This record gives sequence, C-alpha cells and structure tokens, in this order.
Amino acid sequence: MNNSKNNSNLIIPNHVGIIVDGNGRWAQEKGRNRSAGHKAGAENLKKIIRHAFNKGIKILSIFVFSTDNFKRSKEEVDYLMNLFVQMFRDEFSKLKDENVKIVFSGKEKPLPKKVLETMKDVVEETKHNTEHILNICINYGGHAEIIDATKKIHEDIIKGKLDINDLDEQTFSKYLYQNLPPIDFLIRTSGELRISNFMLWQLSYAELYFPKTYFPDFDNQLFDEAILEYSRRDRRFGGINYENKNH
Repeated sequence: MNNSKNNSNLIIPNHVGIIVDGNGRWAQEKGRNRSAGHKAGAENLKKIIRHAFNKGIKILSIFVFSTDNFKRSKEEVDYLMNLFVQMFRDEFSKLKDENVKIVFSGKEKPLPKKVLETMKDVVEETKHNTEHILNICINYGGHAEIIDATKKIHEDIIKGKLDINDLDEQTFSKYLYQNLPPIDFLIRTSGELRISNFMLWQLSYAELYFPKTYFPDFDNQLFDEAILEYSRRDRRFGGINYENKNH
C-alpha cells in the first residue's frame, strides 16, 4: 500500500498483479495455433516486467498458469511447460543482475520435474536481491492458497508454536505462499471481467482494471495508460472521501 510518485506526480502502485489472458484468442483471430499466442505473450511479458520495474513498481505478481489450466490439451500444457522452462532459464535469471528477487506461488504437483528444478535454481540465484520482487503464480489457485495456509496454522497450533488468540490478519498472511504486501492494482487483459481465483486474500482492497486488449498486444504504452488510470482513482479502503461524499 506504500504507493510512490514519479517526477510527474503520477501515483505508482507498490504491488501490481497481472492476469495474463487472451494469448490463445489472439492467435486464433490471426489464424495461428494457440502456441503462437503463448509465445507472443511470453515475449511481451519480458517487456512488461522490465517496464513496470523501471516505472518504480516494487512488486509484480504475474498469473501465468492456474491449477485449472491443466484441463487443457496435453499438447498445449506440454508446450507451456517447455516455454516456462525457457523463460525461467533465459530471461528471468537475467533479472538477477537487475536486483530482482524472483519467487513462485502455487502447488508443486503435478508440475514436471524440469519446471520445478528450474524454478528452484532461479529462486536460489535471486534470493538475496532487494530492489524488486517478481512473484510468478504457476499452478496457482487462491482457494488452495488459503486452505494450505489454514492447514499450516492448524499444525502450528497443535505443536504449540502458535496461540490461536494471537491469530490475526497479519499473522495469517505470513502463512500464505509468499508473505507479500496486499495488491494495490490488478490488471486483467482481454476484457474478461473476473479475477479467476487469483490472490483472493491479497486483492481485498485492490483497484481492478480490465482492458479489452489481448495480452500479446498489451504493450508498454497501454501499461502506462493503466497506471495513469490507477493514479486517478480514489482509494478509500472503506472510508469516506470528504471532498466528494457522493462517492
């Protein structure tokens, strides 16, 4: 929630979430196969990540693959897994030199061994970085995250490591996959008006933005327009805007 301002007094959110959506439809509308859309989306994601960090955003949480995405064809899932490995090795590891810490949120099973090993390597390479955090949500579901956190809390209460009377929102957050600050601004591309089980706990007071553009075409300029829209919003967190009580 610690927003910053750049030289133009633009309010920059501290933590931005992005639901990458529309890769397949982008490809289909161009008469190409879905894998071409995923590749184009991956190339664009590299640009968006760097652009966001250069604008002063401290934390990015990117929803790249949900638990439900395993319901897609084996061919498409296999392609995505190979694409993830390539990105983690070739691109994300480069972020080490840019002081970006990379973490992952989601369940390990049934991710392939090669994906898990690559994720582990990237986390190890960047664990001491401090300027930015890139949280990649892969095989992720918001309900599962909350359930897993609840199970861990139950275990610690039984073991005597946690007193139930000490359990509050801040303590609960520490049991989530990553103990990150709340999301300030959520962007979901492609025009779909839902959050699709993404970081439900962390989105409680987030501003939501749903551009109709498919993700491969969601370029730096459109990202800047999104941040400008965020900067115009009045975040009250349940309070009252006394300058305009009709809000």
